[in-house]
Amino acid sequence: MIEARHLRVLRAVSRTGSFSAAARELGCTQPAVSQQMKALESSAGTPLLIRAGREMRLTEAGEALTRHAAGILAGLTAAEEEVAAIAGLRAGRVRLISFPSGISTIVPPAVAGMRAENPGTQISLEEAEPPQSVEMLRSGDCEIALAFRYPDMRDAEDWDDLVVRHLLTDRLVGLVPSGHRLDTTSGAVEPGASAGGRPVDMAELADEQWIAGCPRCRGHLVDICEAAGFTPRIDFATDDYPAVAGLVGAGLGVAMLPELALRAVRAKGVAVVDVRPAVRREVVALTLPDLANVPAVSAMLDRLAYAAMR
Repeated sequence: MIEARHLRVLRAVSRTGSFSAAARELGCTQPAVSQQMKALESSAGTPLLIRAGREMRLTEAGEALTRHAAGILAGLTAAEEEVAAIAGLRAGRVRLISFPSGISTIVPPAVAGMRAENPGTQISLEEAEPPQSVEMLRSGDCEIALAFRYPDMRDAEDWDDLVVRHLLTDRLVGLVPSGHRLDTTSGAVEPGASAGGRPVDMAELADEQWIAGCPRCRGHLVDICEAAGFTPRIDFATDDYPAVAGLVGAGLGVAMLPELALRAVRAKGVAVVDVRPAVRREVVALTLPDLANVPAVSAMLDRLAYAAMR
């Protein structure tokens, strides 16, 4: 019989490439990892790993078992959490993964509200951008992933296998240095700042130096600039939104940021402008179908939706 604990060890060895690294990740000893892998291979009736130098490589059977392990473990987690909640043993556990601007805006009030109503619920948080966060959800490394996508992107993600909870539609705005030729608002960016003045056509920014964000946002920036007839000159790239605003405020270029990110940004010497055509992204909370009915997960989804509306 294949045991869940053995599958968790197999996934750790697959991710890290060695018994010692897997032991560090799992918080146990290397002999314990080796012993559990031997037990798993005995249950499977075939080798699952082969040694290649200092690393361990999966056999064909090992790859197949690892591929199925994520779904098996996610289903077991869902069953354990639902049974525990029904039995009244505990309120459950929710592991959240979110992109940075979601962590600084939507997540804090949602988690605070969840803990106030359900103090027994264990909630943890990790930061990751999509598509990494979505893959972590599918791999069973979290119960809820906050993600976003640009509907007009050529490589927009397919979430048909997931439960999608729409949170908000987030508009992107332009950031230019105060006093810039396109600055019709002037003043510093404050939390919750919104654009003002006349809208700016993307083509008007063709000759500017650009500051780009995360790889996905950078790809989207290139797409919308090319749709406006030019390829942006990207001199700086950072997924730290205050750093983006700081670089713009120093006169080092222009940028586009989601309005959600501006809620937590303070920077002097930056003006916010509307851009045309309008650019928006969809912000959602994702979970697996097996997890959507787990009480703690369902309650956390409700809390996230409520926080997003405020």
